[in-house]
Amino acid sequence: MSEKRCFYDVLGVARDASCDEIRRAYKREALKHHPDRNPGDSSAEGRFKLVNEAYQVLSDEEKRAVYDRFGHAGLDGSAGMGGGGIGDVFAHMQDLFSEMFSGGGPFGFAGRGVRRGGDLRVQVRLTLAEAAFGCKRELSVDAPAPCEECAGTGAARGTKPEQCSGCRGTGQVSNARGFVMFTAPCARCGGRGFVVRTPCKPCSGQGHVQKTRKVTVTFPAGIDVGQRLRVPGQGLVGANGSGDLYVEIDVEENSHFERDGVDLVTRVHVPFSLAALGGAIHVPTLDPPNGDPSAHRVEINLPPGTQSGHIVTIKGKGVQRLDGRGRGSLIVEVRVDVPTRLSARAKELLVELDRELGTDVVDSGVESRRVASK
Repeated sequence: MSEKRCFYDVLGVARDASCDEIRRAYKREALKHHPDRNPGDSSAEGRFKLVNEAYQVLSDEEKRAVYDRFGHAGLDGSAGMGGGGIGDVFAHMQDLFSEMFSGGGPFGFAGRGVRRGGDLRVQVRLTLAEAAFGCKRELSVDAPAPCEECAGTGAARGTKPEQCSGCRGTGQVSNARGFVMFTAPCARCGGRGFVVRTPCKPCSGQGHVQKTRKVTVTFPAGIDVGQRLRVPGQGLVGANGSGDLYVEIDVEENSHFERDGVDLVTRVHVPFSLAALGGAIHVPTLDPPNGDPSAHRVEINLPPGTQSGHIVTIKGKGVQRLDGRGRGSLIVEVRVDVPTRLSARAKELLVELDRELGTDVVDSGVESRRVASK
């Protein structure tokens, strides 16, 4: 009798291979040596069984430790396939491949008919001040909730749900496609694992009714349009826990300020005389309400000869940063207003000012229009 091959060599992995490496190697070798892929090869079944035997040992921590220390002799036959036939091997493969197409993995349904509740999404519109400094809001969430009449079972009082005969209460059924088993929700019970013979009237046997509930959400200072908050456990109720509530943020436009990241932009209009002479002006700011109106304005000094489009930056008067590290700036754009209606006296004074400053217009067309306006 030939000596049994090393299980690590059978799977083509090193002795210090991780569990994930062993699992991937098993899938590769099992597909490679499957009898359906090797028609006419009488030894394919033997190689296929050896691959499964190696995996059953190396995927079990205790068996692997014994095998690493004593080899095949240490297993004493208990770790192998024993007297089982090829059907046992297929059953083992079914468990492994079902993870790819059903509950265990990222590709399918939440395992064995027991599902986590779905997520909910709502949109909330905040004012600029609420977004800048944070706030708390009580939101109304309209969503299914467990029926109080039947305690969420869907069965009328005095009755109870019955185990589904189609899936035997697992909520899933498996079908073979070639040599791979595919698992899907049971069509008879809809993946619930049970059927309701006498449905509850208030919920029509669904186990849930539409209800409006209140959820208090805290919005952090500095949140902006397009961002969203996750509120764990406030989504739809499921048999394996509730989903999450996602709150999408929108922010109202403000008549005084525009937001640019953590900065605020505002525009102030000043008369051209003040721009020419210079002087102090008071600029509105966005601040949390504290009962003191003066706290919502800041004084800035314009230099003589300020031009339209002049920018003044006031640090620390912008939006709170999300990470809490201070506030952005308030950017003030000065716009100089030129009067459109002038009295005769005002026109005379402006002409005199032009001459005093030495800014007479040489162009005859402009000069003629100025004289004609007297």
